[in-house]
Formats: sequence, C-alpha cells, structure tokens
Amino acid sequence: MPEIGLVAPYWSDLKTDELVETARLAEDLGYHSIWVPEMWGRDAFSVLGLIAANTVKIRLATGIIPVYSRSPAIIAQTIATLDEISGGRMMLGLGTSGPAVIEGWHGVGFEKPLQRTKECVEIIKMILSGARVDYEGEIFSLKGFRLQFKPLRSDIPVLVAAIGPRNVRLAGEVADGWIPFLVPKEGLRDAGKDLREGALSAGRHPDRITVCPYITTSVSRDGESAKNAAREHIAYYIGGMGAYYYNAVRRHGFGDEAGAIKSAWENGKKSAALEAVSQRMLDSLSVSGTPEHGRSIIADYYKEGAHLPVLVFPPKASRALVRESIISLAPPRDR
Repeated sequence: MPEIGLVAPYWSDLKTDELVETARLAEDLGYHSIWVPEMWGRDAFSVLGLIAANTVKIRLATGIIPVYSRSPAIIAQTIATLDEISGGRMMLGLGTSGPAVIEGWHGVGFEKPLQRTKECVEIIKMILSGARVDYEGEIFSLKGFRLQFKPLRSDIPVLVAAIGPRNVRLAGEVADGWIPFLVPKEGLRDAGKDLREGALSAGRHPDRITVCPYITTSVSRDGESAKNAAREHIAYYIGGMGAYYYNAVRRHGFGDEAGAIKSAWENGKKSAALEAVSQRMLDSLSVSGTPEHGRSIIADYYKEGAHLPVLVFPPKASRALVRESIISLAPPRDR
C-alpha cells in the first residue's frame, strides 16, 4: 500500500498533549511516519522521545536536524538511544539548514556544507555499525573510540535533505534516503538524475534510496482557504528565506513567479507576494485545495518517483485545518 509521512506541527504555542494527540491520530490512521523538525524552537530529539513513549508502531524521524548543531558522535549516540527506546522505529533526517540559522542562531560558521554533510553521514554510519571509529576527514578527526553499547539496529536509515544538484548527488553517494523540498512533482525524476549518478558513482543501487519529498499541505472542504495557507508558506520560503529556495524554484521553471514573489516580499507587499503564487505553482509544489484534489496530487507524486511523500503543514494553519488535512489525506487501508 502507498505510504505517507507527516511533519509534526510546529506552532510556537503547541502543547505536549496536542503533540501526543497528533502522533496517535497519525498512527491510528495508518501513516508511515511522523517527522519532527528543528529550527530555533523545541529540539527534535526530546520531542521524538515524547512521541516514542506514547505510540507503538508509527516510525519516527528527525525532519530535519542540521549537521552544524551537534557533533556526528552525539547525533549517532542520540539516534541509537532513541531507536532502542522506540523499539527500532527511528530514522535520521539530516540537512545543512542555511547561513542565517547556523551563524545567527548556532554561532557556527556555515563552511563546507557538502563536505560536512558527507563526513557526518560517514561517521554516524560507522558508529552505528559498532566498529571502532578511526576517521580522518577534512573537518572531523576521530580516533580510538567505539559506541559503548550495541545499537538495536546497525542500519538506522540516514536521509539527507537536498535541493541543489551537488547536494542531491551527495545524497545518492552516502544516504539511505533523499528529502527534497520545493521540488515540483513533475521535476522530481529530473532532479533525481543527480541522485542516481551519485549512487552509481559510489557503487550503490539507486533504487534502494528512498525518495521522501516534503510537500506543503493544506486541504479542506473550503478549498480556497486551504490554498491560501499553502500560498503563504510557499511565498515565505521563496521571498523570505534568502537565495537558496528562490534559486531552486527558478531552476525548476518558475522564474517569473519566483521573481514576483521575492520582489513583493522584500518590498513589504505580502499580499502581492501571495497573489504571485500561481495555481500552477500550487499544483506543482503543494498538496492543497479540496481533499479530492489533494489526494490526486499525492497520486501524481508516486507516479513521478516518490516513495514516501511527507506532508508539511504551514505553521500558520489552524488546528482545525491541520486535523482536517491529516484525516482527509490518510493512506488507504488494505481491506
């Protein structure tokens, strides 16, 4: 049966009982996994520990943690511990984040993001394997230690968030999964060529890499209000998150829309920025509108090569809208 994941809501005023309720709802509805983001609010690992203690079978993922915020060793220790606590349900989503967060919040230089990601993944996998960790890289040098306990699983999936061609190729070289964001569904296979090339260059089988696109999601019986929530989320990333997402969207054929969004956003014209998010963009970059329309877009993602679509709810979406989206888009049951 098709598998679907979802990102836990990250409202600033989120209560722990709401989080547990959402996780249990997703589990009861048959979602594959719940992914916990980490920005400058609650840390992902603590939240995942709470969810692990209050669920039974749904898989749990960091979605994502930046490779600059912790050493590879502490990431490996923490994910192995949570995997043990959860009974083998963890997945590790990693990414670079961006200079604004890494330098402005973590106080760490945003240097050599590709090399740092590569070394982090290699070290984490080495630690989880139970081997003695003797590693000499450009950034990290580790010697003489081995994880003090045997992980429940030595092959906890490690997934890398990537958009640019070199980042995607790196995911193919070292990761068990690829997490694209703001990659249009019709461009997923084309962007995936870099993934395949990276895998083949490393002697790996490309089809064993799980493709997990993050998709802005907002559906309701009132399709227009749901679309507005999606428009705001997309416009925020293109207009307000620097050049990274803006350039990515331009590369995928939305140059006019991206230019209009960025110009309006930078000039304080938020309404105009939202209006510049066309219906074509919504259908390519989001699951939005009515539940029926949303389900048809998810079906298109599978056809375009996605293995595990991951639904991301706009942070300004209401509780009611998020709940309706989760229920409406739940994976079909095997009857």
